[in-house]
Amino acid sequence: MTSLSTTISKIILTYLQTGRALASSKAPRESYTLITKCGRIGPSEFDYSPPWLSYSITRSLSRLQTTYIDVLYLHDVEFVSPSKVLLAIKHLRSIRDSPAHPIHYIGISGYPVPLLCSLAEMVLTETGEPLDAVMSYANFTVQNQTLQREGVSRLLKAGVKVVPNASVLGMGLLRGVGVPVGGKGDFHPAPEELRKAIGEAAKWVAGKGERLEVVSIRWGLEAWAREGRAVGAKGEVGVSVMGVSNLGELEETLRVWGSVVDGLEVRVEGKEIKREEREWSVKRREEVNMLVEGIWRILGQWRGYTWASPDEGYVNVRLVKGVVDEVAPLPEVVTKVEACDLGKRSRL
Repeated sequence: MTSLSTTISKIILTYLQTGRALASSKAPRESYTLITKCGRIGPSEFDYSPPWLSYSITRSLSRLQTTYIDVLYLHDVEFVSPSKVLLAIKHLRSIRDSPAHPIHYIGISGYPVPLLCSLAEMVLTETGEPLDAVMSYANFTVQNQTLQREGVSRLLKAGVKVVPNASVLGMGLLRGVGVPVGGKGDFHPAPEELRKAIGEAAKWVAGKGERLEVVSIRWGLEAWAREGRAVGAKGEVGVSVMGVSNLGELEETLRVWGSVVDGLEVRVEGKEIKREEREWSVKRREEVNMLVEGIWRILGQWRGYTWASPDEGYVNVRLVKGVVDEVAPLPEVVTKVEACDLGKRSRL
């Protein structure tokens, strides 16, 4: 089993490799966007305190070899109290407004849509300034559309202009081979009954000559491009976040996205679309939508199911172990254990 220290080492290495790649690139800094997160340190370790956030930002700037981060998220906000989220947002804004201007935009990320909305509303009420972005994951997929149904209108009222949709495969749930099992074991929170329903849907889709993963990615990207248009900022296209493991996956994802864009009604800057490309995209959309209707019938009551986050009994254990002091002295941290408010499972 992969140890936590090995996982952290890989993450640090990826950061450093990214920084070196960007530093050696001839692309102007303003030509690309850097987005990162702070606050979460490990599976059960969070620190939203001002000293740690300042340290984390300084470290990220050093690793990425840049003078500013375009968008910074407080990550997995459901694992800490709302009061700590509010304090952290205020501190990040003080850093944003400092002469160095090392952060340009600030948001939050996490899973439970109702909580994300409540936090966005709280920040607007308490500070008079809305969050710049709120990212949810696994909440606008073939299996679950909670982000659109319950999130968009509330977040718009809270002044949020950008709501990225992450993990259109539901953390790997929407795969014909089942949820991924790696060094962390079977981490996925989906119950066995939901997994079985997904398995049945995958077999049905395969009988139609398709793969559940392909259908889910295509539908997720295209549907959110439309449904998330109001929270896509200036682009007028819903923003999706996709994870890839290698260059081949990146190229394939970009190919699918380009094909999705071909069929959108809005004009995307810098992209000329041929009539045959548009016609193929529209036809493919119709095919995928028909398959998704069939998947929904199979899912039945499990369409829209959301799991608890954090899990029942979760405790935040704050420890500083194995952290390399790269750019600044580590802030003093007192070992402590904090219980977290429990979430509830629901079929929405």
